[in-house]
Amino acid sequence: MTDQPPETLQTPRLWSDERWTARVIKNEDDDGWAVAMTLHTESEPALVGPWTMGRDKKNPKPLDVSAFHTLVKTANEVLRRHEQQLYAQLNRNVSITVGERRIRVALAIVPDEEGATASLLAQDDYGEELGRAAVSPAFKLTVRSALAWAEGGFLRPA
Repeated sequence: MTDQPPETLQTPRLWSDERWTARVIKNEDDDGWAVAMTLHTESEPALVGPWTMGRDKKNPKPLDVSAFHTLVKTANEVLRRHEQQLYAQLNRNVSITVGERRIRVALAIVPDEEGATASLLAQDDYGEELGRAAVSPAFKLTVRSALAWAEGGFLRPA
């Protein structure tokens, strides 16, 4: 790959800008057509969806600027939702009360090919750090486990 931005293409079955490529492809499942939206840095499409037949009911409708912009918007939304889902899987938090004090306990998991790591962080309502500890990525953060950690003086949980 070069450092040059990809060339803008606008053909009936292939549209590309500096970030996305839309490619109309034959639908493997039936006689219809599909469109695949691929981010230039990725090898797999972020979005594949059905595509409209043309007037002859045999060939696909050509891509146009309006369709391309709609496809880009949809593909960006798919990526955003995927990122939100991944973030939610890797980051959890609960709020607990110890004595009169409200405490927010957060679990953050950092994925890594050689082994994920995880940590707990406890903060009060003012954002002051009360405790931090390394834990297993399999650690289950619940109100009960957060209370046990806080009541144990924020030492590394078992």
